[in-house]
Amino acid sequence: MAVTEVKCEAFPCDDVVAGNYLVPDVRLDHLKVKAVMVSEASPPDVKDYYYAEGDPLFQRTTVQAFRDAGVDAGSIGELLEMGFYFTTAVKCGKTGYGIKSGTVKECSLLLERELEAFPNLKVLLLMGDVAIKALNYISKRRTGRNVVPPGSTYKIRKSQYFYGGVRVFPSYLQAGPSFFIEQSKRRMIAEDIREAMKLLGA
Repeated sequence: MAVTEVKCEAFPCDDVVAGNYLVPDVRLDHLKVKAVMVSEASPPDVKDYYYAEGDPLFQRTTVQAFRDAGVDAGSIGELLEMGFYFTTAVKCGKTGYGIKSGTVKECSLLLERELEAFPNLKVLLLMGDVAIKALNYISKRRTGRNVVPPGSTYKIRKSQYFYGGVRVFPSYLQAGPSFFIEQSKRRMIAEDIREAMKLLGA
């Protein structure tokens, strides 16, 4: 299955902007993807999405996060070549600060199908509470249990978690303007990316 086959048909959620619905439409070799970074939701302006033309905001903050971790990359395209793939837990744009649990659960069905497209996946970087919650919904459906336990991210992030044979890193949101503000979270994001790179042999 290709990522482009993942689609929402009904758009049942009332706290998102369906007009900002985005599933990555990018050419890639699904067999070469070894790591998936899942952030929160589509941006308020679709021109800021990971794969938008030019230098979108999600690309700027994400590339900077990798540079903070010592990874020499200048674009999302270069990171794709390294075996990384970038997506959001919620495919539409949010209308407020938070996102309802029901919306995250509904959209986790799409994320579940999306992850199935990558048979050689080794690492999942969950960037923020929404991404963590989405994977827990997926795991609960499949195994009856959560992957990531409840608790503050800074307290639980040092432990090792697995979704099947995939190493899971609960981390902080790297996509968007808040990345430049919260320096302590930025340092922890860099640490998580470095640890993921070690697992990938990079």
